[in-house]
Amino acid sequence: MPHTHHAAFESYGASAVLVLAALIYLRGWVRIRRLDRDGVDGWRAASFLLGLLFIWLAIVSPLAALDHELLTVHMIQHLLLMTLAPPFIWLGAPTKALAHGLPHPFVTFLAPICRWSPMKQLGKIPANPTVCWLPASAMLIGWHIPALFALGLQSEMWHGIEQASFLTSGLFFWWPVIRPRPTVPNWSEWSIILYLFLATLPCDILSGFLVFCDRVVYPVYFSPHRLTFSALEDQQCAGALMWTCVTVVYLVAGTIVAARLLSPQNSQQYSIPISGSQLSMGSHTTPQRVEVV
Repeated sequence: MPHTHHAAFESYGASAVLVLAALIYLRGWVRIRRLDRDGVDGWRAASFLLGLLFIWLAIVSPLAALDHELLTVHMIQHLLLMTLAPPFIWLGAPTKALAHGLPHPFVTFLAPICRWSPMKQLGKIPANPTVCWLPASAMLIGWHIPALFALGLQSEMWHGIEQASFLTSGLFFWWPVIRPRPTVPNWSEWSIILYLFLATLPCDILSGFLVFCDRVVYPVYFSPHRLTFSALEDQQCAGALMWTCVTVVYLVAGTIVAARLLSPQNSQQYSIPISGSQLSMGSHTTPQRVEVV
């Protein structure tokens, strides 16, 4: 299905935005390193840039041009935007680096907005895992309903909305796992393991349906010009890819979270509030909250 004549312009625009974000981040990262060499590690900068690269691969690269021809490519886009790019973005500690990288007039303009009470309340939303889990599951299931799926392929506008919703919901989903900004969790950190497990269920249901269904769910991928495999084989490959990728990524994330929670350093830093003061377990110093990254 051919793209509209605006596609090339939109691709250049998306590339420009991603390059600009990378330059602003690197500018801020260099500034932070000059002030404090331990402020933002080099691996975090590499992680942020890798996350931007995943976004570019999903929406701008030559691979993205094949999403109207192969469901497998379309699924790769979804995985890049929702499963792979967001955790690497958050691991890059973007808020700190971008704040130092923006020109001073922008920082002066944004500072009062960030201190505005409604904005502070809005910033607390990612602290609730339930609020972060529901949009991700809804976007995953909703956009794979055949009618909405076809709408995204037939309209460049809706295709852009679909991609933006996957990326946004992915960023929300990974926030409680990565926690890029210091916040005091109001839930047990062990619940993140359950959070990741429950997140696999919608993916398992959808991917299992695509793999074992004996008919083509999305007729838009019927094409007489296929040179590789049939539409049904393409569908089964897409489902298997999502099933495998999501399971592996969530398993790795859950293993890292569990390892951090079981580490000796973590156990020494738990604290119990007593009469307004804190009693440190295993140390006489004031404990610090452990951030899982």
